[in-house]
Amino acid sequence: MKLSSVFATAISSFFVSATTVFGFSGQAHALTFSGISSGTWGEPTPGIIDTNPLYVGVGSNTFTWGDSNLCSPSPSTSSGCTITNSNQLTFSGNSFSTDINSVFKIGNLSYFNGTVLEGTSVEFVPLNLNLSFSPAVGTNQVFDFKLRLVNTPNEGTNPENNADFVFIDTNLSNRSFTFEGNKYTLELTGFNPDVRQISIKGLEGSTTTTAIYAKINTIPEPATVGGIFLVGIYLISRKKFLEKKY
Repeated sequence: MKLSSVFATAISSFFVSATTVFGFSGQAHALTFSGISSGTWGEPTPGIIDTNPLYVGVGSNTFTWGDSNLCSPSPSTSSGCTITNSNQLTFSGNSFSTDINSVFKIGNLSYFNGTVLEGTSVEFVPLNLNLSFSPAVGTNQVFDFKLRLVNTPNEGTNPENNADFVFIDTNLSNRSFTFEGNKYTLELTGFNPDVRQISIKGLEGSTTTTAIYAKINTIPEPATVGGIFLVGIYLISRKKFLEKKY
């Protein structure tokens, strides 16, 4: 059998598969996901310099961390005092309705920049994001994301220099789920619907409240990737064949 005949047969099979795959793609783009979001904070990860991390709020939607040296002995936490005037994150969910590959608001994040004594902070805190999909998905999906917390030393009187920051960990910003046999990912796109903004800052003693945006993406079928590769090989081989012939 000639090489061109082999590729012709393979290419023919690819286009049959591609028709099925791209047919699914068209259906996916027409699909709308809707529901309600909520979130709780998980067990944080201290940094190297955080020798005495202090925090409360694991399992709730409000997470507070860092000893402000203004705490009272009762009621007590693991450190023996109640955290007051320290840094705090609060996640508030909302209802949503979105098409595939469209950015949508998945909740609000409030960040209070309080006082954190050196060694009592944490570096990362997980956000366990729960999406209660309404029919047709008909199930809850929990996605574990991670936020990085940057506490700066309060030096001088310039508020900008004393600002603290919260970053979305982009290495862990995609989570997958399956619906009707097809795979999708939930991606946290950041704090701005139009540009990629993965961090917010809070001035000392103030609260910053912002929306968190997300996007549900389709995961391409392996047949699509393999088929495109096959087409590339065919076109290269075809070009070499014509060069030799003429």
